[in-house]
Amino acid sequence: MTNEEKPKQKMGFTIIKNDPTDGHKGFGIGALSLENVSPVIIDIEEGIAKVEIGAMHARSDTERGIKFTTNREDSEGGKPYWLVWVTIDHKVDGPYYAGVTACEMVVNREKRRGFKILADHVNRMDKSMKRQILVDFMDERSKNILSDFLQSHNREMWARSDEKLHNDLNAK
Repeated sequence: MTNEEKPKQKMGFTIIKNDPTDGHKGFGIGALSLENVSPVIIDIEEGIAKVEIGAMHARSDTERGIKFTTNREDSEGGKPYWLVWVTIDHKVDGPYYAGVTACEMVVNREKRRGFKILADHVNRMDKSMKRQILVDFMDERSKNILSDFLQSHNREMWARSDEKLHNDLNAK
């Protein structure tokens, strides 16, 4: 049987917006709402950070076309990235960066190979959703890139954020 005869099955993943139990008792009861989580990818070499929504499903522009393994040697000579899960929540005085967690990723475009530990990426997204800050292990350059990105994205949200985020990113 050739590929043309059998369509490739794709596994769907539904992101449910707002309160899944609001107004009905059907599909989505007990599902997590990922509405306030955004994946930010830091290109360390280029010195830039950008939101790549595709990373929610490991389908960001950075990840597309790359076969990821948990073996660092497969992606040797590749470009280092951080995938940072940013969760926004609301206080009485407004929104703030409530959960910020970073995960390592390496992409070697030439070899079409990459390194990441998917379980780590999923666990870090969960920790971000639980309002944890896990960024202190990042290199200084990456901390500065992330700090600048979060501040320039929204100064008021940055100002309302936990002091731990400011301290762990060594922000001024």
